[in-house]
Amino acid sequence: MALRISLVLLAVILLVVGGCSTVPRNSNPAAAFLEATEQFKTEGNLTPGSPEEAQAIERVKVFLGRMTLDAVNTEVPRLYAANAYLNDTLKTLHGPQQIQEYFRQTLDAAESFTADFQDVTRSQDGYYYFRWIMKVRMKKVAKGETITTPGITLVRFDKTGRILIHQDYWDSTSGLFEHVPGLGYGIRAIKARL
Repeated sequence: MALRISLVLLAVILLVVGGCSTVPRNSNPAAAFLEATEQFKTEGNLTPGSPEEAQAIERVKVFLGRMTLDAVNTEVPRLYAANAYLNDTLKTLHGPQQIQEYFRQTLDAAESFTADFQDVTRSQDGYYYFRWIMKVRMKKVAKGETITTPGITLVRFDKTGRILIHQDYWDSTSGLFEHVPGLGYGIRAIKARL
C-alpha cells in the first residue's frame, strides 16, 4: 500500500513539474544523429587494415579508457574533427571546444572514471563499434560506490583518423539516474513494478 501511495505521489509530482517545465521535450532524439550521419556520409574514411586505422582505434581506446584532465586538455583537439558530433545519451555536442568542456565537467564531477574495452568492430559502411565496460565513481552520486555499466560507442573517423561522429549507447538509467537520491528510488520502484 505504501508503495502505491509513493508511486502515485511520484507520478503527481512528475506531472506537475513536467507540466510546468520550460525545458522543451525532444520528440525526435535521433534527429541530430541522423543529421550528422547525413552530413558526413561522403566524408573520406580510413582504409580498413591500414596502420592509420589501427592508430586511430588505439587513440580512442587510450583516451576514453583512462580519461584524465591533462588528456582532455591536450588530446580532444587532436582526436575530434572541427565539426565533430558527440552524443553520450545525456547531451549532444558539436565541435572539439564543446566536447572538451563537457569532458572537463564530467571529470570534475567524478572521483574516478575508466572504460575497459572488450572489442572493436568495423561495419561495412565505415563505422566502428567500441564495446566497453565503464566504471565510474561520482563525487555526489552514489558517493563512494563504483557504478559499473556496459555500453557501446559508435565512431566514424575522417580520412585523417579524427572523430566525426561519437555516439554512445549505454543505460544511463541504471548507470546514473538510479543512484540519484530521491529520483533513484522512484526509478527503481517503477522498474520493479514493470
